[in-house]
Amino acid sequence: MDIEEFFESMPFARLLGVEVTEVADGHAEGRVEMREELSWNADRVMAHGGVTFTLADTVGGAALVSEVDQPVPTIDMRIDYLNAGTGDLRAEADVVRLGGDVGTVDVDVYATDGNHVATARGVYKTG
Repeated sequence: MDIEEFFESMPFARLLGVEVTEVADGHAEGRVEMREELSWNADRVMAHGGVTFTLADTVGGAALVSEVDQPVPTIDMRIDYLNAGTGDLRAEADVVRLGGDVGTVDVDVYATDGNHVATARGVYKTG
């Protein structure tokens, strides 16, 4: 399975501009280029929480797919927003548990300026 192609061909990920940039051995990285229509603020481009969440969920899923080589539907995801997402966003995800039925992934999202925007933990169906 071509993981980058699989995730970038998802209509919603394409709509938001989510790119999976690196995937291997339970680790994935990705990014989204911020633009005005992804902002919650009319005066300053700041990522809507849904954009941050989608980036974390997509990159988290990619990390797990690198281990199981099949699609992994999201069961649950918890996210803590730490700072405003100004500028482009990037995410780094690592599998922390891989079971026969579910896998768990931790994801960190950062802004261009290095600010830690969010931390998330996703649970995905693996079997």
